[in-house]
Amino acid sequence: MTDAEPDPTPEPAPSTSPHARLARRLGLRDAVAIGLAAMIGAGVFAVWAPAAQAAGSWLLAGLAVAAFVALANAGSTAQLAVRYPEAGGAYRFGRERLGAWPGFFAGWGFVVGKTASCAAMAITAAAYLVPGPWQKPVAVGAVVVLVGVNVLGVTRTARVASVMVSAVLVVLAGVVAAGFTAVAATGWGAADAAGVFAGLHELDVSTAGRTGSPVGAAYGALQAAALIFFAFAGYARIATLGEEVREPRRTIPRAIGIAFAIVVVVYAAVGAAALGALGPVSLASSAAPLADVVATAGWLWADPVVRIAAGVAALGSLLALIAGIGRTSLAMARDGELPHPLTRVHARFGVPHVAELTVGAAVIVLVLVADLRGAIGFSSFGVLLYYLVANWSALTQPAGERLVPRWLSWAGAIGCVVLVVTLPVVSVVAGVAVFAVGAAVRGIRVAIARRRARP
Repeated sequence: MTDAEPDPTPEPAPSTSPHARLARRLGLRDAVAIGLAAMIGAGVFAVWAPAAQAAGSWLLAGLAVAAFVALANAGSTAQLAVRYPEAGGAYRFGRERLGAWPGFFAGWGFVVGKTASCAAMAITAAAYLVPGPWQKPVAVGAVVVLVGVNVLGVTRTARVASVMVSAVLVVLAGVVAAGFTAVAATGWGAADAAGVFAGLHELDVSTAGRTGSPVGAAYGALQAAALIFFAFAGYARIATLGEEVREPRRTIPRAIGIAFAIVVVVYAAVGAAALGALGPVSLASSAAPLADVVATAGWLWADPVVRIAAGVAALGSLLALIAGIGRTSLAMARDGELPHPLTRVHARFGVPHVAELTVGAAVIVLVLVADLRGAIGFSSFGVLLYYLVANWSALTQPAGERLVPRWLSWAGAIGCVVLVVTLPVVSVVAGVAVFAVGAAVRGIRVAIARRRARP
């Protein structure tokens, strides 16, 4: 660790259970499947409309920026995971390299933000799959089933994730084929020219991404990058499961690299197909962009298939998120940052079952009391802070531990700050409020611990 101020909080008593450590059961294929399931979620079906509203015809430039920032973050994450192959991801990295407070902020942002994201994923999946009156009961049922899958063991999580992501990739390949079929038949952005989907919503078509102002276009592309970035962020799930990966120093960097490369190719193909088939204005107006792509190609039979795939993708992300939050909660509880019972590991299945059941209960409550699809902007704020801590931690590593050049970690850190600045103001305000609450609670706890430690 660096010369950070030591954390005065008393460490919890070590667990007497022989199963307190997680078993290394995941191979390369399993880790890749979980990373892909986390990245290829509902976002790939929904992110293109708000990104097109921000960037217009500069959408692919925004995608390229998001991919570069994600690449830098992935490099730093892989480098740190090799050094610290334990549960917790950036929480563990920040705590070990920077001190207790940066680690806490990374973990707090991930656990709180991603718990809300889980509820949004469950609601989104139900919205794609069933009519309105059934959506909340189905969302709750989905959470119960996926928590059950996670509790039965991480290898089962990997198998289910592999099946889900394989099905979604097949459907996305069909969407890409439909998009380029439409481009070949009618030309680039023909839906805009025909007014097929434009006008579904009130749009600010004066956005600089469409008017050509260089400064405005750059800002629009950056805002689109901030939105698209989160679709790439699932590779961190591989790092949070680092304690369960076999040969972690070899497997984790390879798994992150393979999953990231696949997702970049998939997102570039889907983004180009959607922009080419619909055009920027129609794409920005679309409530279901990929369904509209297949409709533009005349493949009306594929519409229900795309909608079902969107629901399955959301459930795949939910499955991987529950696993990631459970491991981060476990790591924080080991250090006394969260209640000690969350450290318990199931004797038979080797998973942090108390943490995962707690996450599931919290998600169900959120599903029942709130519609979170449009109310979790602070989750975006939290993810960027999470990766800022990861890059900052990677910058402190000596040359002998480096897998990527220092400039790439600097680029990742700066990219996270830039993307935070371009987030909508309401998202930034919500994020600051959530982190202020966490800091206040931890500050009170540390002050009490210091007082008790005085003679």
